[in-house]
Amino acid sequence: MLSAILLGFIFSIFLVFAGKYFKGKLAVLSSLVPLVLFLYFLSFIPQVASGEVIRANYQWVPSLGLNLDFALDGLSLLFSLLITGIGFLVFAYTAAYLKGHDYLDRFYGYLGMFMGAMLGLVLSDNLLSMFIFWELTSISSFFLIGFNNTSEASRKSAVLALAITGSGGFLLLAGSLLLGGVAGTYSISEMVGLSDSIVQSESYLWIVLLIFGAAFTKSAQFPFHFWLPGAMKAPTPVSTYLHSATMVKAGIYLLLRFTPVLGGEDIWNTTLITVGGITMFYAAVHTLFRTDLKGVLAYSTIAVLGLLVFLIGLGTEYALTAAAVYIIVHALYKATLFLVTGIIDHETGMRDITRIAGLRKVMFPVAIAGFLAALSSAGMPPFVGFIGKDLVYESTLHMGTWSIVLTVLAIATNILVLYAGFVAGIKPFTGTLPESFSKVHLPGFLMWLPPVVLAVLGLVVGLFPGIIDGPLIQPVVSAVGIDSELHLKLWHGFNTVLGLSALTLAVGFAMYFLIKPSKSKERGVARFDFISPLSLITSFGSAFRTFSNWWTRIFQNGFLRNYVSTIILFLVVLVGYSLFSDHDGIPIDFSSFSRMTYYEMIIMGIMFLAIFFVIGARSRLTAVVAMGVVGYAICLMFVIYSAPDLAMTQFSIDTLTVILFVLVLSSLPKYLSISDYKMKAIDGVLSVAFGILITLIALEVLGEPVNKEVSNFYADNAYVMAKGKNVVNVILVDFRGVDTLMEISVLTIAAIGVFSLLKLRLRRDDRELKD
Repeated sequence: MLSAILLGFIFSIFLVFAGKYFKGKLAVLSSLVPLVLFLYFLSFIPQVASGEVIRANYQWVPSLGLNLDFALDGLSLLFSLLITGIGFLVFAYTAAYLKGHDYLDRFYGYLGMFMGAMLGLVLSDNLLSMFIFWELTSISSFFLIGFNNTSEASRKSAVLALAITGSGGFLLLAGSLLLGGVAGTYSISEMVGLSDSIVQSESYLWIVLLIFGAAFTKSAQFPFHFWLPGAMKAPTPVSTYLHSATMVKAGIYLLLRFTPVLGGEDIWNTTLITVGGITMFYAAVHTLFRTDLKGVLAYSTIAVLGLLVFLIGLGTEYALTAAAVYIIVHALYKATLFLVTGIIDHETGMRDITRIAGLRKVMFPVAIAGFLAALSSAGMPPFVGFIGKDLVYESTLHMGTWSIVLTVLAIATNILVLYAGFVAGIKPFTGTLPESFSKVHLPGFLMWLPPVVLAVLGLVVGLFPGIIDGPLIQPVVSAVGIDSELHLKLWHGFNTVLGLSALTLAVGFAMYFLIKPSKSKERGVARFDFISPLSLITSFGSAFRTFSNWWTRIFQNGFLRNYVSTIILFLVVLVGYSLFSDHDGIPIDFSSFSRMTYYEMIIMGIMFLAIFFVIGARSRLTAVVAMGVVGYAICLMFVIYSAPDLAMTQFSIDTLTVILFVLVLSSLPKYLSISDYKMKAIDGVLSVAFGILITLIALEVLGEPVNKEVSNFYADNAYVMAKGKNVVNVILVDFRGVDTLMEISVLTIAAIGVFSLLKLRLRRDDRELKD
């Protein structure tokens, strides 16, 4: 199974070296990769249909619980077949659609990487590895959506999609870590058995919200839906692959996968019904106001994604069966409509539905595909869409008190989806062919055959639902925790559901004939864009950018003095708060202090006097010399407390520092006075506060018990191991000799640098340029 996942990535890497062979006639051979994978997964149908789960386990980072564990059950098999099956047709279609494109090999590389990531996502049985594949789908889709990188609109769409889906990935990571912590394992299969303890844990609400956030952003649920219409800037094969069968359904897959673990609770069901219901109706209404074919398809896709979330929220046997069927229904007809739209765009150079008509006369096979797909999306018998629509109504009618409201919502959405399907699949081919399209012709079979195959499949599966019932649908329902005895049928007799289906078709047909797409309606709805989620989030982004600019101007203004002041202020506040909050008052035992001697007082006085010289100095030289005096005073302290080695070290460093400063100062401009008295007062208060804080910390440290283990080690081993009687020297030269060597090297490099700058002699031209 790991080889199947890696095949897409290996194919992408292979194109780096052999890409030039896949730009011409051999491009269609790339479709063999998904075809082989499709046949491979097809071979598992008998085992999965009998209830078996095929597993493969590979250790990766076992100490973190991160392993490449894979499981092929009904749910993952359904998605694997969609990913590879529709992938095969998309790969073949692309060979004709992007024929002659300079970067066709690169496009196939992105597609291969995306396919591998999607397979890894749906097959992963380890939550952490699933997250990695989840993010890989976001990254690879970013490259696919922004494939036309010379277009600013494509780049913006790619960034927007990555921002939304990528943020969802972070939520998934947080939810995964939280869920793994509660369950004690990252194995999804093991979590199913721990469902009760997970649901009863205190973290359950946060886990559900984080999983919802990941699923809603990936599957374009309201109010995160706006990235999907923008992603239509991608080439049509990308739209087909990402938005009908793969990426946008990843969120649906996530919800279905975790239904046995997290589902069955009010927060789970109510939230999904609410968000799904709002999404499906909101997006379906938007299809009435679109004139771009891909725009119509984008919003109808969002509507169906909302419907799937809605069904998962209902959570009944009928609802989950309907969700499984609708995944297939939508994949078949939506992929067909996208491919048909791509052909129209490729041949006519436009997707404006108000100007496209009569194309059946010049591309009849494409028209057949569009008609069949539109009828399937409408739920017309005997298409598989009819079976899916009936199951949706069966689901809502069995919801007790809320059945009427939910059924009305489902009917309204289906009516609008019917309208969108007819606009995209039928309208371009009816009416009179415009004169400007007289030279439009049928493209090669590589372009029109894939949509025809998918459209015919929608009819065949509808006529013979047993093709998918036992092999696919039943295992899917079983994988989400339902023991179902429900079987798919095309005809259920004359009942309420049939009446609702007839009502849907009648109203949908009437709307299609009465409501025509128009630019005026599109402009009319555009007036309300200022309250759309996209506008609100864009406004939030602008406000955040303004705040970040203000923050940068205040705290990153280029003045070193401000950076140091900010750091010291935060240290004083945070460390000071921590110091005093952990103690009752000042944590110092003043009674344990010894009296100061007169020579200590003299040294302290010299030190204070030097500090005042530093503060009041009007030249750098005076300030540096005064700082040197402070250093020498500290040296005297070391001498008084019997640390002549430290004193000598301090003395050397201070002397060297002063010499270096003096040498450098000779080349610098005059001392600039950029501080007024107010600023000096603030700096003085801050310095005193910081000094007091450091003093208190030092005094508290002195009051703590001393651990002399390290000191004793050096004292005991200085002579034994290094033959040195001076412990400090042995430490510097032997025990930490490398550190000392590095410190000397740094000082040497600094001295050489300073010397080089002092000896630098610029030519006149360079000096003028420098000025």
